[in-house]
Amino acid sequence: MKYVLFDVDGTLIDAVSNQRRVWGTWAERYGLDADEVYRVALRTRPMETFAQVAADRDPRECLAVLHELEDEDVRSGVYAAFDGASELLHSLPSGAWALVTSNYEHRVRGRFLRTDLPVPDVIVDAAAVEEGKPSPMPYLQAAARLGAEPGDCLVIEDAPSGVRSGLRAGMTVWGVNAAAAVEGVHRHFGSLREAAPHILACMSSPQ
Repeated sequence: MKYVLFDVDGTLIDAVSNQRRVWGTWAERYGLDADEVYRVALRTRPMETFAQVAADRDPRECLAVLHELEDEDVRSGVYAAFDGASELLHSLPSGAWALVTSNYEHRVRGRFLRTDLPVPDVIVDAAAVEEGKPSPMPYLQAAARLGAEPGDCLVIEDAPSGVRSGLRAGMTVWGVNAAAAVEGVHRHFGSLREAAPHILACMSSPQ
């Protein structure tokens, strides 16, 4: 492989507790059950979550409140990069890797700054594409911006929607940070640390 494309939350940054806390605070604002809201939020996009748990509320207001809480979390929340992430990213050649995230670029940059992770030239975020994961568009856009063919790209993911996105883009997909392999992955690793030497070896091997 010549290029590697990383998901961010759950793959490079451990943000599960942050997401739960943000959604919990959001739920409290609207007098809703935090556990139920988080359960829905895990499997839907925010606007779909609002439609299910707060159908009587203005979804634009709901989204504005969520964004406010998420931005505050970037400034003051406690979170960390997964073990091995910093060493891995610092070892990759510039211009040979990208981030593909359902979050927003300014939050990714804020979290990377606080966790000592290098930022690549290419970040495809939620604002960059009309269709997010599991559509192939985010990963295809990242490849295009790198000047890469899909078949030359290795995708590193933790979630089913991201895995489907990479597979639909015609890329090799490896799964990390999960006890069991996500359906469809070409290889599975229990942790990013375990996957790191294989990623570097894959990048350096002749095509």
